[in-house]
Amino acid sequence: MYVQELEPLADSLGLSALVAALPLVIVLVLLGGVRMKAHLAGLTGLLAAVLVAWLAYGMPLDQTVSSAAQGAVFGLFPILWIVVNALWVYRMTVRTRHFDILRRSFGRLSDDPRIQALVVAFCFGALLEALAGFGAPVAICSVMLVALGFDPVRAAVVSLVANTAPVAFGAMGTPVVTLAQVTGLPLDDVASVVGRQTPLLALVVPLLLVALVDGRRGLRETWVPALACGVAFAVAQFVASNYVSAQLADIGAALVGAGALVAVPQARRPAAEPVRASVLTGARSEELDEDDPRREVLRAYAPYALIVAVFSVAQIPAVKDWLAQATQTYDWPFLDVADPQGRPVGGNVFSWPIVSTGGTLVLLAGLATAGVLGVHARVAFREWLATVRELRYAILTVTSVLALAYVMNLSGQAATIGHFVAAAGAGLAFLSPVLGWFGVAVSGSDTSANALFGALQVTAARESGLSPELLAAANSSGGVLGKMISPQNLTIACAAVGLAGREGDLLRKVLPWSLGLLLVMCLIVVGQSTPVLGWMLP
Repeated sequence: MYVQELEPLADSLGLSALVAALPLVIVLVLLGGVRMKAHLAGLTGLLAAVLVAWLAYGMPLDQTVSSAAQGAVFGLFPILWIVVNALWVYRMTVRTRHFDILRRSFGRLSDDPRIQALVVAFCFGALLEALAGFGAPVAICSVMLVALGFDPVRAAVVSLVANTAPVAFGAMGTPVVTLAQVTGLPLDDVASVVGRQTPLLALVVPLLLVALVDGRRGLRETWVPALACGVAFAVAQFVASNYVSAQLADIGAALVGAGALVAVPQARRPAAEPVRASVLTGARSEELDEDDPRREVLRAYAPYALIVAVFSVAQIPAVKDWLAQATQTYDWPFLDVADPQGRPVGGNVFSWPIVSTGGTLVLLAGLATAGVLGVHARVAFREWLATVRELRYAILTVTSVLALAYVMNLSGQAATIGHFVAAAGAGLAFLSPVLGWFGVAVSGSDTSANALFGALQVTAARESGLSPELLAAANSSGGVLGKMISPQNLTIACAAVGLAGREGDLLRKVLPWSLGLLLVMCLIVVGQSTPVLGWMLP
């Protein structure tokens, strides 16, 4: 048995924490400073974590390698299993041209560019984040807004800022699923706290978007539909994450938010010509004027309805219990780890929820989607393989980062850093979202930031007397605000609208909003750690 030590180097917590942080520092420097590709930075950081665990912490090499293997396997299943199948559904809609029909359907909802920004960037962007994530919402929404006549810079900025509130539950809940796994906290507990933080962003972001599109006039004239959209989105995200399913949080919020927006009379009124002339400074795509048969429009919406239906059925207690029976539990080979108190850690056992996991449910919805859209089985399979190929570098990145996280957690490195950080005391509640924000700003992924810092946040919380669920959730909620300034997302936005090389211009425009919203999230978490807002927590 390997027993974790908190102070393996000269009985010094500070020195041990300094060495334990080396893998994280290496990853962040390679990503943010050297601009190394993410999968190479992840593999380098993994190697550093293995060496620190083996040489500094005395973890046997076979157990160190075994813990890395477990992290990589978890990265593949269920994390990437969800992402691949969700993106596969999206690719089938693109192949059958039903995505274009969906885009035209959105364009007809309103001719007011401020409302179009809410429908496309906020609501549909959230739907794309729920299904695909990994930069897809920014790329697709930016292109759609340009097609509607938006100036490319404005389209990119609006899409980047909109891609905040849904990120924590993106890719069918992948970030919170990862957070629960690396921290050992129940998924429902983590998701419910995140669902009491990010919805507060959803109240603000739609108002911010109409202001970005048309300044004070936009805010003055369209605040009612913007607020209705934000409130509906926030309520739906809260209800789904707390009482239904974390995987459905963004899908439900996007659909309910869009429905509330369309229901407001002001949203359907034609925009004044001076407004359109001042906002729509680009060329509008003539393709938007094509008429689509009602049957095809319904088929375009069908994939999202099928996903909601499959996940809803899976939440019925009897069905949920039946699906859970297929879960396999294994004693992970070559791994026997105890915490500093001598208690076995959860990593010694690996659970494989074969059927009940989100990825398998999305796969079932995808098979139904192929039938509804008329995609031949051979073509659907080729699209699935093409999806895997498209994500090959993301797969390598996620597996290496999860392997790194597992090595740090099981060797005791994360616990050492957490005990050291706990010295911040009450200030830890304010700094917790900042750590997540920094992780996402550098890595471009809330999932990666949760894997890197989740266990650290929980250890620090327990040492300082704060709620582990609160600080774990704060890591993810603060992280969503780093998404808009991550080099990965900025590059995607520039490439999508033809602004290659102008990432710096976009960064200067979105950085103040990222920092401002981060400050709001820090204050929310501080309030939730005290009786002032403590009543908000479950």
